[in-house]
Amino acid sequence: MTDRDAARVWDLVDDIGVCMLTSKDGGALRARPMHAMADREEGAIAFFTDARAHKDDEIAADPEVCLAFSKPNANAYVSLSGEATVTADRAEIERHWSEMAKTWFPDGPGDPNLRLLTVRPQSAEYWDGKSNPVAVAFEIAKARIKHERPDLGDNGKVSLT
Repeated sequence: MTDRDAARVWDLVDDIGVCMLTSKDGGALRARPMHAMADREEGAIAFFTDARAHKDDEIAADPEVCLAFSKPNANAYVSLSGEATVTADRAEIERHWSEMAKTWFPDGPGDPNLRLLTVRPQSAEYWDGKSNPVAVAFEIAKARIKHERPDLGDNGKVSLT
């Protein structure tokens, strides 16, 4: 892993912005789309959540989660694993508040059901591919002729701890 790889992970997270947050519900896995608020300085990704949702209980029982970011038209993907916490701390909620959040929480940062879910990723894997369809087709054709695997971009595993 290089600092460049870690920076690339954070760049992709910032660029994609929405992920599937997967938590454990007993023996089953549950995923739902979430709007990510990445803070690379803190090494954390925050989300607003509703206290009445099941994910808060799932995370309290088992804080290990996976975040999957996907931007298929750019062949860009990131999977992060880490531990999540949920807080009702109003100062933290206000620090992350944005007008976009008002769409889901129209009562604002004082909404009694509003919580801040924070994930501190420990590891990540990214795939950052070629997005130009002509370049992809060329790489595939070249690989078939040479009996090799096509070079469709970068892949890296990154420790974020």
